[in-house]
Amino acid sequence: MTTAEANIPATEISAYELAAQKQQQKKPARGLTQRAYLNAFSSFIDYGAKVATVSIVTPLVVAGLGNSMFGVWQMLSRLVTYMQAADGRPTQALKWVIANRQADADFDAKRRQIGSALGVWVMFLPVILGLGVVMVWMAPVVTKVPAEMYLTVRFTCALLVLNFLLTNLVALPESVLRGMNLGYKRMGLQASLNILGGALTFGALYMGWGLKGLASAQVALTLLTGAMFWLVVKKYVPWFGIARSSLKEVRAFLKVSIWWFAWTLINRLLLASDILILGFVASTSAVTVYALTSFAGQTLLSIVTMLIGAVTPGLGGVIGEKKFEKASALRREMRTVSWLLLTAIGSTILLWNRSFISLWVGEERFAGFWPNLLIVLMVAQFVFIRNDAHLIDLTLQLKEKVLMGAIAAVLSIGLSALLIPRLGIVGLCLGMISGRMVLTVSYPFIINSFLGRPADRRLGEALRRALTTLSIYGASGYLGRLWLADNWLVWAACVGVSFAVSLGVASMAGLSTEMRRSLFLRLSMIRGLRASRGV
Repeated sequence: MTTAEANIPATEISAYELAAQKQQQKKPARGLTQRAYLNAFSSFIDYGAKVATVSIVTPLVVAGLGNSMFGVWQMLSRLVTYMQAADGRPTQALKWVIANRQADADFDAKRRQIGSALGVWVMFLPVILGLGVVMVWMAPVVTKVPAEMYLTVRFTCALLVLNFLLTNLVALPESVLRGMNLGYKRMGLQASLNILGGALTFGALYMGWGLKGLASAQVALTLLTGAMFWLVVKKYVPWFGIARSSLKEVRAFLKVSIWWFAWTLINRLLLASDILILGFVASTSAVTVYALTSFAGQTLLSIVTMLIGAVTPGLGGVIGEKKFEKASALRREMRTVSWLLLTAIGSTILLWNRSFISLWVGEERFAGFWPNLLIVLMVAQFVFIRNDAHLIDLTLQLKEKVLMGAIAAVLSIGLSALLIPRLGIVGLCLGMISGRMVLTVSYPFIINSFLGRPADRRLGEALRRALTTLSIYGASGYLGRLWLADNWLVWAACVGVSFAVSLGVASMAGLSTEMRRSLFLRLSMIRGLRASRGV
């Protein structure tokens, strides 16, 4: 009998607890560094499979449905996504609650949290069903199809509504897996399911089932995904299950869920309002130029977000154990890695984005030096904001985060609307950056207050990094106006060399010897050159 078992009366040790203990004894626990690396690698595999599948399947869907029906399919798919505004976001809240309580040995309490998430889903179910009925009935009117297509379009929309409901249930085990910092255990599974989804879509088209077939393929894929994730979670999280929650527990979970839901809406305003404001105040042609020029910047945002997102669940366990000194050190490393990537990738974008746009869609659709520079700065600012936002999520204290986010969203939209008529895309970027400064300043204070630490006083370090970034950005932006790659091969080679050089210059000029040694140690752990224990 283990020490853990000896301290608990035999009658109180459930099969779940015993299974969990045996699972932990099978092999040494991976460190946070290794798990973060595996989580990131798994995310990149899934992302790559999704992009490849969409790239291959989309032309087939267009050819199979025709331009008109493909447009109807896109409209129906987008229409159903608006139901997210009424689901309460219980699965997102569950992920952060579990992440915060990773080390908690009270498995029944965790199962009750899953029960609470399910309870919140049930509470919002009447609202979702009501919206679904309205959407199904109005779908033919919104899509402007002829009368003979009404039944088909409504049936397709009903299937998509059903799929939306199932997706929330399927997300329960996935949220637990990711909250326990075990997202890498699904490595390859989600990628395979993405590919299978493409195959099901092709099969529906091949059989001539049209819109109804595409919607049915999504429902089948969601059911299969739920079954597979349930098996994975049961294998690697032995305590996983659903326990009945008290009304008090459901109310407490609902409070977290509602704050998370409010943040989701605000986050969409912060991220998605730029194009809407530009199109409304300026013109659709300005939107086209801005969207194409910012494509590389949005890719940068996605890459850094995936990497930092891989670390976040592990950090949740540290915060849940109240190891605040350790959490502060990890946060500093996260910010350093983010800064390095933003400086290196950002400078590469400033150097070669004009060439990329020229080769891709024509140089006339490139916004110019200042918009390009401000877009990169805007993305860099938002990455740091998102990093801090994720840390605040782990504390489960969301009120201040949401309130400050609402203020920032209003300021960003208002300032952008005022500046766009005079400055165009430059005015949009300046408005967004200025409005988001509220979060840049307030979020670190919120985090430091929770961790019980004074405000970060490494002003010399921050100034050194800021000057390094601005110097590299300035030089890259200037050279980007002079250099223009004339083919994709030259462009790809220049991008690789520029990234490596920028990364080296940034690490030498912006990091202390101590921080470079610390990051090298992390890299050594990932590569297996050192054993990783604990962190």
